[in-house]
This record gives sequence, structure tokens and C-alpha cells, in this order.
Amino acid sequence: MSPSGQPAGQRALPLLVPASGAVLVGSFELRLGTRFDWHLHPVHQLAWAATGVLAVTTPEGTWVLPTNRALWLPAGIGHSTAAIGSAVMRSLYLDPAVCPPGWPARWSRPTVVAASPLLRELIPYLGQETLAPRARARAEAVVFDLLEPLPVTTLAVPGPRDPRTRAVAAALAADPADPRTLRGWGRQVGASERTLARLFRAETGLPFGRRRTQLRIQAALPLLAHGSAVSTVARRVGYESVSAFVAAFRAAVGVPPGQYFGRVTE
Repeated sequence: MSPSGQPAGQRALPLLVPASGAVLVGSFELRLGTRFDWHLHPVHQLAWAATGVLAVTTPEGTWVLPTNRALWLPAGIGHSTAAIGSAVMRSLYLDPAVCPPGWPARWSRPTVVAASPLLRELIPYLGQETLAPRARARAEAVVFDLLEPLPVTTLAVPGPRDPRTRAVAAALAADPADPRTLRGWGRQVGASERTLARLFRAETGLPFGRRRTQLRIQAALPLLAHGSAVSTVARRVGYESVSAFVAAFRAAVGVPPGQYFGRVTE
């Protein structure tokens, strides 16, 4: 088996292809501003950043993955992958035919898993071409045992369609800390507060306040991933207090920032 979707013009490190076994390991150097465009694989993928931070987008939303998180992508799920800054992506590609019994039902959707220290060591270990078949089989079995879902949600930020709501969304994406209310935005884009509120709910499925919160949390994730203090990030994305930001982050993602990034940052 072989992964597809290598981005055009992107330098790929050599694929580490085992002589036998269920798992192939791919290693790709992602420079600033490059990405894997929308594609899919006939095999399952576990996307992980050995260094740096990845952003993986599927039809369900976007996940930002520091080195302590990985994303399970079932075979046939379209996705795109980008580096936030620079990163080295190491992915496992897993043959569906040799996954444990019951695996397809349990892992039918994109799922965040913990990239534990043991899993992080096993990925390059499985990339060794000279690894003996029995040793490879034992390591692959451990990989499957280590994949446990984490209680983390995606940040799906639907895009509005009306030119007026698109203009508001674009301005908030550029400056998530902008404090203007719908009345203020309405004066800028030529619509009443009531019209904008109706359009945001109809087009995105979310009221304006929740839509803005999701944009703010999405903007905060790469800043946190690169080590910015929670207090600094909270101010940059529009929160007056750290506690308000942490509460919004937990409500949107499922865990507080420190737990998501594997360090105490609150």
C-alpha cells in the first residue's frame, strides 16, 4: 500500500516502507506556507507532528495538533493538512484488512488520540526497513493497543454565504479581538442588527456570539501551540480575563488549554 496526496512542489522525506506488515510510515517535511491539498487515502492514516504543529481539516472541521496529539483518519475521508509554522509530519498508514476485529465500527470518524511517549517512539521504530517480521508484528500490535480516543472536539467554523455576513466573518478572522456588536457591524456592511443575526443563524447554524467564539478559539490554538502564555493569547483574541478565555476554550474544545497542549499554562 502507499499513501496518496503528496502536495505539489513539496519536498518529501523518504517513505519508510516496511518489507512486510500492516503499517507503512511516511515522513514529510512541511515548510512554512505549504500544505497537502484536499485528498484521501484508500488506507487508514494516523497523522502526527514529530516537530511543530499540524492543522488537519476534514468535512467535520479542523483539528490543531501539537506533538502530543495525533489524528486518526479513516480510509476514504477527504482531508487537507498544513503546518502551522514549520513541521515534520510522520504518519502511519494502516491497511484496513489487518486492523483488529471491530475496528471499522469503532474508528469510522476522524478521532483525536494521545501521542504518548511510547507511541512517538514506535512510529520511527516501525519505519526501519530492516526490522524483523516478528518484531514488526509485536510493535504493530502495541500501536493498536495505544490508540485511545481523547475527549476533544473539533472546531467546525461554518462559512456564511451572504456578502454582508462574509464581510463580517472575514474581518473577525483577521482580527478576532474586534469587540463590535452586530449593530456596529451592521453599520459597516449596510444591514440591520436583526438581519445579520438572522443570516448568521440561517447560514452557519450558530448565533453570532458562538460563531465569533469559535473563530477566537481557532485563532488562539496556533498561538498556544507555539508556547505563547495563556494570558497573552486571551488578550490577543479578545478576552478581558484569562478565566473567561479558559472557560470558552474548555466549552469549545472539551478540555482547558493546559490539558490540550500537555502543559500547565493557565
